[in-house]
Amino acid sequence: MFSSALNKYSPIVDRKKKDSGDGSYPIWLLVNPKYPAVRHDIWTPILNEIQDKVYRKLHARIDTEKIIFKNAVSDIGIVPNTSNSFAAEVAKEIVMLRESVLEHQPKILITFGIITHEFVRRVFEIRPEKGPKYWSTTNLGDEFERSIANFDINQTNRIPLLRRVMKSGKFMEDRNCFSWEDCENYFRDVGTKIADRIIENKDSLNIWI
Repeated sequence: MFSSALNKYSPIVDRKKKDSGDGSYPIWLLVNPKYPAVRHDIWTPILNEIQDKVYRKLHARIDTEKIIFKNAVSDIGIVPNTSNSFAAEVAKEIVMLRESVLEHQPKILITFGIITHEFVRRVFEIRPEKGPKYWSTTNLGDEFERSIANFDINQTNRIPLLRRVMKSGKFMEDRNCFSWEDCENYFRDVGTKIADRIIENKDSLNIWI
């Protein structure tokens, strides 16, 4: 079920698994520890778009140093290969994250990739979708649009992103951007929509420098 070859990388993950940021901060990012590069490759350009729109509208900046950045699981060796192959070892990680979310009540919980999205669904005790191919790139994109449309500042909003982009702003898990222009279009679209929700709820979010 899991690749034993990944276990040899556990010491590296152990050195990096400590959460960064402030646990009480309203914005959390959750990643698959197999793909830590999403922080730079996906999140940074999206955050730049968010900051740009927020500044233009509010003349304010988000305090990015306090944003929580967490690995979905602490041991890379137990990361599921598909969204349907969660093993018993992962159950403990789900419980721990659930307790943390209940304690701190983040307002925006962003995930990167199919595995982390399904992980968070289980944290919130939402029935898992059946079939390893359910979370196609199209379905996950639709889930993002629903999360934006149904954004509610009085609860934790689960906002799923994928970790790779392909032509026409669509996403997939196993290849890089078709072109930088396609990536930029996606970053701009996603960043703008997240920024809109932040701007609308500016008085309820303690995130400003």
